[in-house]
Amino acid sequence: MKKAVILFNLGGPDKLENVEPFLFNLFNDPAILNLPSFFRYPLAKLIANRRAPTAKKIYEELGGSSPILKLTKEQSSSLELRLNQDDNSSDYKCFIVMRCWHPRAENVIKEVINYNPKEVILMPLYPQYSAATSGSSIKEWNDICKKNNFNVKTSTICCYPTDDNFVQAHIDEITKKISNIENFKLIFSAHGLPEKNIKKGDPYQWQVEQSVYKIVKSLNIQNLDWILSYQSRVGPLKWIGPSTEDIIVENSKLGKHIVLVPIAFVSEHSETLVELDIEYKELADKNGCKNYSRVPALGTNKNYIKAMSNLIINKQDYDLNGKLFPPKTQCPNQFKKCPCSSYE
Repeated sequence: MKKAVILFNLGGPDKLENVEPFLFNLFNDPAILNLPSFFRYPLAKLIANRRAPTAKKIYEELGGSSPILKLTKEQSSSLELRLNQDDNSSDYKCFIVMRCWHPRAENVIKEVINYNPKEVILMPLYPQYSAATSGSSIKEWNDICKKNNFNVKTSTICCYPTDDNFVQAHIDEITKKISNIENFKLIFSAHGLPEKNIKKGDPYQWQVEQSVYKIVKSLNIQNLDWILSYQSRVGPLKWIGPSTEDIIVENSKLGKHIVLVPIAFVSEHSETLVELDIEYKELADKNGCKNYSRVPALGTNKNYIKAMSNLIINKQDYDLNGKLFPPKTQCPNQFKKCPCSSYE
């Protein structure tokens, strides 16, 4: 049976002149700016225009473009190979859909229709669910399907923050980085969100916490010095914390070896390669840090690819309006935006 796997990621500009339109796509998303389109469109244009010069400097550090599509293609190839090895009863083909740059859903769906699968599985490359990331991509895909009258059976892996193989993938990478160092501070850094998003029921912060707690427990290192923090704060709103910048400054002054773990990013991009590797390192150096290390994003780590393969093949048959969700990552009742919380 032919099955199409749709891998969702954010995307990134492929050249410097596309930085501003990429930013416009980002801020024109109702999940980012929750305003009527009449107001959102011009505001997104304004924000993109104002932020473009700074963002271009960031992408100049990366050689003029984002590496995220190339790296997502590598993940897609590894996952497709693993799926077809693990499940002899089905033929799998992976398709990449970026939310804010190419390839976009409206174009990829034509390829999927031509492939003519019996089932489509939606697989966000966001282990922890947020309405602004996985939720936005899933909604866009479903809207595009309706527009194209594409009614094939669709299953969704909405999140997997405590999946055993996902956790093991992090343990693999962390262990390699800390095996020969002492007096270190393990800083798990995730992209932040405004506090108001969490208060509205977004489960992202809770799910990130669950990921970190399980990783720390599984590392089983006595007296491990660790903390979870949040990066990439922008705008005047109050964001969830503590701030990664503040934690780096504090521990640099204490003479700690800083070891950063990107806990919510599975692909290298501007927020790991520039924000963590360059900007935050400079911040650490200015505050007396002598040793600074960063654990790589999971990428094609074999246990991460295994995690996604197992989740796709072993979907639990729990139905919710025709969609299938794995019930084992249920969020507490106060989180209403995560599909998993629909289960008692």
